[in-house]
Amino acid sequence: MAGVEKKLPGDPYSKLIRARFWIVGGEGDGYLGIGRIKLLENIQRYGSINRAAKEMNMSYKKAWKLVEDMNQLACQPLVLSEKGGRQGGGTQVTELGEAYIRYFRDLEDRLSKFLVEESVKLKDLLVH
Repeated sequence: MAGVEKKLPGDPYSKLIRARFWIVGGEGDGYLGIGRIKLLENIQRYGSINRAAKEMNMSYKKAWKLVEDMNQLACQPLVLSEKGGRQGGGTQVTELGEAYIRYFRDLEDRLSKFLVEESVKLKDLLVH
């Protein structure tokens, strides 16, 4: 059907190229993709897994499971959580977690520029 847009996986980098990438742990334990990076960024912003999950319309249980998975990515955790109490609990992204966020966003930027350049080449190929 003409004019009907198909739902395709990945993020659009042009009309011709869609892509998605993940950072995988050295032993295949844990991985980071855009959703998990957004969760880390929200935890960093709000200091709370619960609030970060709500911002993403995600259950606390799912967010906690994702944090546990991400903490298996490296030899040190990416997120530390303190139980509540009189002062209240809190969650923080570790320095290593922050480094992963920066690396992922930088890689995403470089990949985006590369794919935009490649889409120009692909468009030229399709025209000929």
